[in-house]
Amino acid sequence: MKPAIEIRNLGKQYKLATAEPYLALREMITGSVKKIWQGHKKSTEQFWALQDINLDILPGERLGIIGRNGAGKSTLLKIISRITPPTTGHATIRGRVGSLLEVGTGFHPELTGWENIYLNGSILGLKRAEITRQLDAIIDFSGVEKFINTPLKHYSSGMQLRLAFSVAAHLEPEILLIDEVLAVGDMEFQKKCLGKMEEVSKKDGRTILFVSHHLNSIMKLCTKAIWIDQGKLQFTGPVNETIGQYTRSVQSGSSDSVYTRDGATDDSFFLSTEILNPRIYIGEDLAVRVLFTEKYRKRRLVININIVDEFDQLVSHIINEDDGFSTENLQRNSLSVTLKSLNLVPGKYFLSFWAGLDMLHTLDKIEKAVAFEISDQHTFTKRIAPFPGTAKTIIQSVWQGG
Repeated sequence: MKPAIEIRNLGKQYKLATAEPYLALREMITGSVKKIWQGHKKSTEQFWALQDINLDILPGERLGIIGRNGAGKSTLLKIISRITPPTTGHATIRGRVGSLLEVGTGFHPELTGWENIYLNGSILGLKRAEITRQLDAIIDFSGVEKFINTPLKHYSSGMQLRLAFSVAAHLEPEILLIDEVLAVGDMEFQKKCLGKMEEVSKKDGRTILFVSHHLNSIMKLCTKAIWIDQGKLQFTGPVNETIGQYTRSVQSGSSDSVYTRDGATDDSFFLSTEILNPRIYIGEDLAVRVLFTEKYRKRRLVININIVDEFDQLVSHIINEDDGFSTENLQRNSLSVTLKSLNLVPGKYFLSFWAGLDMLHTLDKIEKAVAFEISDQHTFTKRIAPFPGTAKTIIQSVWQGG
């Protein structure tokens, strides 16, 4: 069986040119222009986004692609989808490719949702009759039927994602490329998308390449994974082994225990979050501090803190109202939370924060804002290991203002 995608010695190089200096009128008048140009040498730096990639992807294979931001994952998909050419090597593609690399790709904002379905299908090389045959299924899956005759420029990013994914999944490309765009959708739609990708791969034998930082989604969908770092292929193998190699590499780096929001606006709730003791032993307390926008200080709010492990699996969550703590009488725009007796298996964990006027109306959220580590020096302390599908660990917490 020939591979659906055959990659040999693939590399992509970009040139980063240094910008020329800005000359003020003052400098030109004083005659310093010559001096500036003599002291400035225009340089061009070469940057390899990908280097020496060799890979075979078989028909029907579900391949996860993981790595840090800037590792070269999206560049690889753009080369496979023929958006950008490689600098060295080649990628042989056997089959029609459908891509979902960013929200709105292949769509026109002035056309309606209905018209964009036909436009995107035509780009994939399908005849009008083929698109019409799938039209009802596409619209139904997307959930935007009420807006299907509305120009796309009036769609939210989530609605555009729903329609784009539905088109890509239903127009029957042999190879489906999915980038991190699923992070835009809500949890229900993400689950629906993962189910659809698994269905078309198993039932129709389509090949799927899935880039995501959500390792739990990679584990659920993919049978194989690759880890790319600094443009080079670091590991290829079964999904669990690849994720294990990647997470061990991430753990060896430093953890950020302080999060400060850049470009905060009046609509932002969270300004900063901090873990005061980011390295603890099993059974010890964890101290967390949150600073939020002043205008919310006298409001009744719901604040949720999630504990997430290194595989993006939810370990536990705490909510201020469940602990009888109200935000209405805070004297300052900050609060402290103590997570009591964390009996979790040793390893690295993250805290995600959510705030709303109630559980249905989101004000603000930040995913995996800060990190902490638990070590097992206290070997006689009972350890609790949460597993997917089981009840989450119950953690007691103490909230207070300031």
